[in-house]
Amino acid sequence: MEEVTENKAKRGLTLVYTGDGKGKTTSALGLAVRAAGRGKRVLMIQFIKSPDRTYGEKITFEKLGIEIVQTGIGFTWTKTPEEHRVALKSAWSFTKEKVQFGGYDVVILDELNNALAIDKFPVDDVLPLTEVIELIQQRPKGIHLVITGRSAKEEIIACADLVTEMKPVKHYYNEGIPAVKGIEF
Repeated sequence: MEEVTENKAKRGLTLVYTGDGKGKTTSALGLAVRAAGRGKRVLMIQFIKSPDRTYGEKITFEKLGIEIVQTGIGFTWTKTPEEHRVALKSAWSFTKEKVQFGGYDVVILDELNNALAIDKFPVDDVLPLTEVIELIQQRPKGIHLVITGRSAKEEIIACADLVTEMKPVKHYYNEGIPAVKGIEF
């Protein structure tokens, strides 16, 4: 049994952090720090967050030498659907290139689930779920993928080796406390 388990880990695992609770990206950030501490080459691609804003994780990752790239343009209501579609298409092209040829040990696809779940405008032609599944299944041996975001598609869950669902029990948003610098961003 030990050999089978070791072979699975060597092929590369797919971890999914999903659900309506807080902590999906935070879990992926912790995993990135742990992997980098073990000498793994880590890339985090953020599908929704924009490079026009400053995020605590970007500041820290730059200090730690962990690569992080924001490919999004913010919340879906902040720009036109076509602007989001262009950003998603570019992000997906970048992601495929980095996973296939980037030489990373761990690639985190932050908020990919959110992007795939957009229903305010079409996304499947610029971020096809079938291609996401192909990438998961056919990536080079040894690459671990971490996929975060609400509303994970059943097809992604079926491909995963680990799925953790964050469930809200209590949140300060409900008390009128807005996003806190250093906690949410």
